[in-house]
Amino acid sequence: MDVSPTRKSQSADTGERVARHHLLDRLYHWLMAVATLVLMASAFLPILGVKFQWLEMHWMSGVLLAVLIAIHGVRAVLWQDWRAMMIGVDDGRELCRSFARALGFGGASPALPGKYDAAQKFYHLGMAALVLAVIASGLLMLLKIDTPFWRRDPYWFSGATWGIIYVVHGLAAMAMVTMLMIHVYFALRPDEWYLTRSMLRGWITRKEYSEHHDAARWKA
Repeated sequence: MDVSPTRKSQSADTGERVARHHLLDRLYHWLMAVATLVLMASAFLPILGVKFQWLEMHWMSGVLLAVLIAIHGVRAVLWQDWRAMMIGVDDGRELCRSFARALGFGGASPALPGKYDAAQKFYHLGMAALVLAVIASGLLMLLKIDTPFWRRDPYWFSGATWGIIYVVHGLAAMAMVTMLMIHVYFALRPDEWYLTRSMLRGWITRKEYSEHHDAARWKA
């Protein structure tokens, strides 16, 4: 039976796609992005002189972010290949090679990575540490405000301890701004656009897979 050119094209196009991110993971990513941006806006805009009722917006988006992180952690451990994001000795070596070549020192080209390269793994680790610091300190700071679920009680900790909590929260939040800028910069680079598209549509092409990934390290 003859297959029309249109159907042939659709079939070939489907065969050329390699799934990278499931729909649930993409939803999580964008929900976390929205929660993070709302947190940053409600934290820093009042400092810059933009006046609005920011407190409820801030703590509610913080709680949402904490819930999303918890869901992601459970999903990563129980249903995903969490080892794909683990950092090994080879990742440190590959990152050093990448920096050396970027600075013009030459040397061997970095080997093709698995699903995530060394830079992505180290970025994920750094961002995870900052987000957990923000969430832990932020949840403690909820003790100092009234919400529909509890009454404030600022006497849980001494003044010195509250100071440490505020410093951790502020420093981690400022570092997250820098990390977000780095993330957006690389997401918009033409050579990284295939990764950005995969977070929108869920797939990369077979050609992109073979060019950027080692099939032995990521069996797509």
